[in-house]
Amino acid sequence: MVLLIAIIALALVFDYTNGFHDTANAIATSVSTRALSPRTAVLMAAILNMVGALVSTSVAKTVGEGLVDTDLVSLEVVLAALVGAVFWNFATWYFGIPSSSSQALFGGLIGAMIASAGVEGVIWSGVFEKIILPMIGSPVIGFLTAWLLMTGLIWLVRKRQQAPVNLWFRRLQPISAGFMAFSHGANDAQKTMGIITLALFASGKLETFEIPLWVTIVCALAMALGTYSGGWRIIHTLGSKVIKLDPIHGFAAETAAASVIQVATHFGFPVSTTHTITAAIMGVGSTQRLSAVRWGVAGNIITAWILTLPAAGLVAAGVYLAGHTLF
Repeated sequence: MVLLIAIIALALVFDYTNGFHDTANAIATSVSTRALSPRTAVLMAAILNMVGALVSTSVAKTVGEGLVDTDLVSLEVVLAALVGAVFWNFATWYFGIPSSSSQALFGGLIGAMIASAGVEGVIWSGVFEKIILPMIGSPVIGFLTAWLLMTGLIWLVRKRQQAPVNLWFRRLQPISAGFMAFSHGANDAQKTMGIITLALFASGKLETFEIPLWVTIVCALAMALGTYSGGWRIIHTLGSKVIKLDPIHGFAAETAAASVIQVATHFGFPVSTTHTITAAIMGVGSTQRLSAVRWGVAGNIITAWILTLPAAGLVAAGVYLAGHTLF
């Protein structure tokens, strides 16, 4: 029972770190274009993250049931997975790198499961369909959707003066930022719900894999609190280091990314909101010219994306093996 409580507490810590790590996903562009003040932006994002987290559990069931063999999962596996994910979240937050909290959690779960039961404990078809394909597909689709939307907006305002266009889209940006915050909550908070439910199932507290209402509520609150604390290092990276953003770019990037995430959530795909919004920002930037995107910064972000799964997995596997050896 003590171990289960510790796992739930650590899962909520992860959810909190997910919130402040991914605050930038929803508000970085709005803050950088001054459409919203920083404090107003994080308050709005926190509220809409919480609302989004309450609307569905399809992604949570994918995380809990579709990636590893639930009959082989132990509480020690879940604990090690969370340690690996939290470690990677803090490491990338410290260096201001917008990596994926989702991929960190998946990597931790896979690494801990392999250390515990070997490769047969992982449902590799589920990993490919639910992690690898969305990991590759969501940034590509986010980039193309943002590029197409931005191209269309440029055509619509081609005969307008820049000043009124900026004013108009600055007023629209809180709507697109809110849409992005809601979408983030609807997809990302469910991943922690899935992990807590997996722990409850492994401990015998649940007979069937169904997300309890209290799990949904506490995960939504934890993510909202994390979001409100604000991940300012990553906000700076996404908001100003990838490209120079005007309000029209911010509106297009947020709307495109949020739309892709909403579709993924509907079908139960646990996509990375970080990957999607970053790719969307690159997409709107490339409509100006390819050199408008700071590809050196983008390259560092992509490197972090590639490293996240194996790095979190190695930490989780090490934690599991160390605990198994010592205790």
